[in-house]
Amino acid sequence: MSNDFYLRYYVGHKGKFGHEFLEFEFRPDGKLRYANNSNYKNDTMIRKEAFVHSKVINELRRIVEESEIMAEDDSLWPQPDRVGRQELEIVIGDEHISFTTSKIGSLVDVNQARDSDGLRCFYYLVQDLKCMVFSLIGLHFKIKPI
Repeated sequence: MSNDFYLRYYVGHKGKFGHEFLEFEFRPDGKLRYANNSNYKNDTMIRKEAFVHSKVINELRRIVEESEIMAEDDSLWPQPDRVGRQELEIVIGDEHISFTTSKIGSLVDVNQARDSDGLRCFYYLVQDLKCMVFSLIGLHFKIKPI
């Protein structure tokens, strides 16, 4: 059995300001890639890359495994629409899973879904992952450390 861990998350839409998105991925070698593209007020794309310690990857793996997302199925989740789409791809060892759904505005959207339990699992996992990535990027690329 392989011990690899890979995770990629994407959320975005194409609208008035072009293709706006947030994407990050963790590779098995510890590389974290982050991209945030917004053309609002002529903003530019932010791209960051860093290597994280194996303990960070192990913690991510633990978070994913405890969420039990690998047992979920996105077939009853809302399909991507004009509002946008979300994608989550995870590889743990020999297991590979990929989810696609529409953007989720709030828990109200989750509770109205046909598979609200599965979508709730996805929603909370994504919140945890985004929080962790924003913390890692903020800490690693802080211009004026405290």
